[in-house]
Amino acid sequence: MRNWADLRKRALTAALLGPAAIACIWLGAGWWTFLMAVCVAGLAWEWVRMCGGSTRSRPGLFVPAFVLAAGALSVAGLFWPALGLLAAGAYVARFSARRRGAVPPSWLGFGVLYIGLAGVSLIELRHADAAGRENVIFLFLVVWASDISAYLAGRALGGPKLWPAVSPNKTWSGALGGLLGCMAVGLLAAAWLEPGTAGPRAALVAALLGVFTQGGDLLESWIKRRFGVKDSSGLIPGHGGLLDRLDGVLAAAPAAALLAWVLGPGVHLWR
Repeated sequence: MRNWADLRKRALTAALLGPAAIACIWLGAGWWTFLMAVCVAGLAWEWVRMCGGSTRSRPGLFVPAFVLAAGALSVAGLFWPALGLLAAGAYVARFSARRRGAVPPSWLGFGVLYIGLAGVSLIELRHADAAGRENVIFLFLVVWASDISAYLAGRALGGPKLWPAVSPNKTWSGALGGLLGCMAVGLLAAAWLEPGTAGPRAALVAALLGVFTQGGDLLESWIKRRFGVKDSSGLIPGHGGLLDRLDGVLAAAPAAALLAWVLGPGVHLWR
């Protein structure tokens, strides 16, 4: 039973946060933009705090400032200038941290890119065209399915560890379960969002996003181990902080945005 000790708390939290996120996606770009602003501000606060700094003053203040400014450019349709601003923000944060010597310069600069690129990608996905709403819903359903399936399979089956030096609790059975789960949900989501389009491509795109999701989870585990923390914060009961809960999204969102850009306007990710 110890393996499932946190299941109830996780389920209750997901039951509250999941529908809220879907509602913001469904209600329109304005609601989604508001949610993104709140999330990236929280993510930036957690990142700076984990680095040992504060968002109330430089250099920590540069992380949320540049991330939010880049998001505003993306909302205005200036996607490439937004990326340029993120690159400039990473340099400014790193340079300021090096001069002050208060926090790790490279990590602070990386936070601007890590959080900002995901935020800009999610805004671009939702705002880009008529298919934006369905693409973002598809992305989140696949990411959630990967997380849930990996958790259930790993706890139920156990077995050899995936990468014990980075994340001692993750197993190969969990990784495979997460991949199969996100493929199944990807097929169902495609059939629901655009009837008649579910097929091998939907499963393949879901698997690709699932791989990025699990990669983001491992990256976040490695980062937390580097800073010697268990959770990024205690904002979300049962899940730790926003970085703990959105680590898969932070990695999968840029991949989804790149795929949407390659496919062109008005095309669903799985078509």
